[in-house]
Amino acid sequence: MSEFILRAMGLSREVVGPSGRMTILQDVSLDISAGESLAIMGPSGSGKSTLVGLLAGLDLPSAGKVEFQDINLGSLDEDGRAQMRAGQVGFVFQSFYLIETLTALENVMLPLELAGHADPRGQGARWLERVGLEGRFDHYPRQLSGGEQQRVAISRAFAIEPKILFADEPTGNLDDAVSDQVAELLFSLCSDRQATLVLVTHDTALAARCQKQLKLRSGRVVAGNG
Repeated sequence: MSEFILRAMGLSREVVGPSGRMTILQDVSLDISAGESLAIMGPSGSGKSTLVGLLAGLDLPSAGKVEFQDINLGSLDEDGRAQMRAGQVGFVFQSFYLIETLTALENVMLPLELAGHADPRGQGARWLERVGLEGRFDHYPRQLSGGEQQRVAISRAFAIEPKILFADEPTGNLDDAVSDQVAELLFSLCSDRQATLVLVTHDTALAARCQKQLKLRSGRVVAGNG
């Protein structure tokens, strides 16, 4: 078995638009071991989010392959990739993506219920308590601050106890003080759970906290040790 939890080999992604064929990613390779952290950086339009989508099996490359725990994601159909992610892969996004009609607790419970967890309410409550939101169980997203919403999103991601967490600009919508708190929480929980972290960020200080960095420009790797 490979020592790497996640490997990308020669990834390229092309799309056909009104002006013809466009290359979004070209020949990107990286590897990351269990428990490691990787920061993906680059200007807007450099292919960062596209790369994360390929690494998580949300999309398939035009060339190259991604292996998660030695499984070639390209060998699985969409349902197979979704099944692979269930209970193993967590996501945290810049825009939180909480369901407005569900309370904080219900938002955290949802992926647990979908995964058939024996006690989704208890597990959800424990994670909200862990991020300091024990008094916010019954609050809806609109009743929470941006930092509190991101804490709910982090709880939702970690409640399934994933092996790998993808965080796409998780502090991008937060002010500096709250951003620092959320970043500290994210790294602390990954360390405690020994979860692998793949972080997309423009923040060089945040990227420096990761063990590996990868910088993209125009879809190509221009620097890094990923």
